[in-house]
Amino acid sequence: MGGTGLAADLAGLSRQERLEQLRRRMAAVPVRGEAVAARPERVPGVAEPPVLPVPEALAGLLPRGGLPRGSVVTVSGSGSLLVGLLASVTGSGGHAAVIGHPRLGLLAAAEMGAELGRLAVIPDPGPDPVEVAAVLLDGLDLVVLGLAGAAVSPSRARAVVARARSKGSTLVVTGGRWSGAEIRLDAAVRGYDGLGGPAGCGRVRGLRLAVGAEGRSFRRRTACVGLRSRRGRVEWVSEAVELQRQSISESGVA
Repeated sequence: MGGTGLAADLAGLSRQERLEQLRRRMAAVPVRGEAVAARPERVPGVAEPPVLPVPEALAGLLPRGGLPRGSVVTVSGSGSLLVGLLASVTGSGGHAAVIGHPRLGLLAAAEMGAELGRLAVIPDPGPDPVEVAAVLLDGLDLVVLGLAGAAVSPSRARAVVARARSKGSTLVVTGGRWSGAEIRLDAAVRGYDGLGGPAGCGRVRGLRLAVGAEGRSFRRRTACVGLRSRRGRVEWVSEAVELQRQSISESGVA
């Protein structure tokens, strides 16, 4: 379900026609869990895991080590956090959609391990992106909704939360006001690596993020993580592991 083609297909259609077009497109998307079922740890007939995976360096921030299925999560700050979540879900066999993010870094997602064949991108969902997200919750593991500064009324938010819960899907909301989210995640850039040349010149080899998480069932937790480019892939590394690697490198040990 390519983003540019879908946006063109939806242009000029009424609200009802847009929904019908989305439902037809959804019929062509693989059923949630198909790719995951082939993984060694999954046993046929066993219910899906209760959480969606996140980058390993962030798992300790969340009570169950991932994003709960059937919940709504808000994400703010550095876009690397959102891309990392998409990479973890699709790279583990899940299916995801991104609504209202025309500048989503697909290359960065692929470098973090995302399977782009399991990712639908809808950069321009039209006047009612919340309705589009509600439709997509029917068949995907993760739906990312960019609100572009809009506010969603509490009554409508509750209706979408109920839909996500009934479908076992997770909705991630960015760039707007949404009441009643179960978990709130944020990330801020704390520095870059690789700019040690004259006048701060050099190639960026990585960055450091401060990531925070809080929710209705747990108090705020924070972690410092690094994103490092290695052999064409971008890895999430916890601060403790990164310090250990720096120490080994400085000592000359291979």
